[in-house]
Amino acid sequence: MTLTPAPDDTLAQLKAGKLQGATQLKLSHQLTQFPQQIFELADTLEILDLSGNALTDLPSDLHRLKKLRILFCSNNQFTHLPEVLGQCENLSMIGFKANQITHIPEGAIPTRTLRWFIVTDNALGAVPHALGECSKLQKLMLAGNQLRSLPASMANCHALELLRISANQFETLPDFLFDLPKLTWLAYAGNPFCNAIEQALISQHHMQHIDWHTLTLQQILGEGASGVTYQALMQQNNAQELVAVKLFKSGLTSDGLPRCEMHANVLAGEHPNLVGVKGVIHNHPQGVSGLVMPLLDADLKVLARPPSYESCSRDVYADDCRLTPQQVQFILKGITQAAEHLHANGLMHGDLYAHNILRSDEKVVLSDLGGASFLPLDNPELTQNILKLEARALDILAEELAAVVSSSSDSSMQG
Repeated sequence: MTLTPAPDDTLAQLKAGKLQGATQLKLSHQLTQFPQQIFELADTLEILDLSGNALTDLPSDLHRLKKLRILFCSNNQFTHLPEVLGQCENLSMIGFKANQITHIPEGAIPTRTLRWFIVTDNALGAVPHALGECSKLQKLMLAGNQLRSLPASMANCHALELLRISANQFETLPDFLFDLPKLTWLAYAGNPFCNAIEQALISQHHMQHIDWHTLTLQQILGEGASGVTYQALMQQNNAQELVAVKLFKSGLTSDGLPRCEMHANVLAGEHPNLVGVKGVIHNHPQGVSGLVMPLLDADLKVLARPPSYESCSRDVYADDCRLTPQQVQFILKGITQAAEHLHANGLMHGDLYAHNILRSDEKVVLSDLGGASFLPLDNPELTQNILKLEARALDILAEELAAVVSSSSDSSMQG
């Protein structure tokens, strides 16, 4: 029996030459230099994760890793995207979240192969025109930068399906976005052009503040990129109630600002097919932002898993996931009604995916408003263009669910 090395042993194993043949490697050791021993894996290494170190650059011959498909260098100290990335002939996914990147050289983009590009939470004032040459680009994560515009060349990104530009400096949405044939999931909250819209909408609602000291956290219910959700006991008016509490990890999530997510939940209000919200946390000792929500029934199960590295923009359904036509119709009806309720309240969900849907035989719930954006209701034409994206997301969901209808029911589904 071969024991998998503990994480702390990985660097030692690498230096001892004991990782020959590895296809994946993760190193997080406060590295300041790229370990040259990684090149000994050049014939096999496909996924390299160097997140959580203190790196500022990568070697100029990184392209020697001929099979490298996926590279993560998040939470390091890069101030630029290394130009060598553009020479990596198989690199399809690049993640440099939470660095201090101010500049991306035109040559740093592997235009022939790039599918998924993450530079969330940096200091970018511009992105390169070369992105417009990325014919395979499907997901682009730019939230939490200083962008005021996108290059006009990106009108050629005909494969782009998911775009995150929240928490930037946009004064308007780029016109070409609505001509992109596959754009489906868009998040843009926390920009100057929609901050006034957000404030106007939220000013019409009472936001319930719930004192932190009335909450007793219990077990973790789930964890995502933006925060951790706990079961908790809430004490109010001499009564106790079990609730769900989401605590945000930082001032910026993968999709945008915690403030925007909290406001979106308040605006969404109550609906049978939404999670709902009881209030926002007040008086947390460390100033952490958080939401208090109703505790959902334990029998509600997530419809699918989030996209994999391979599927990129499509959720992954369990191999044994089978639904009847009636179940599919029940899910689609509930999610459509939830989306229409959000739209009527000035919101686009922006992340309408099966992995954000919880279901049982009696109930279906659309969750996670982290990617929600505020609709410019005073501009009906723009609002309609934005909502066409959400309609496309619903169409994709319907296609996916049709694909998991049990074969014995296919004929009735078609009828």
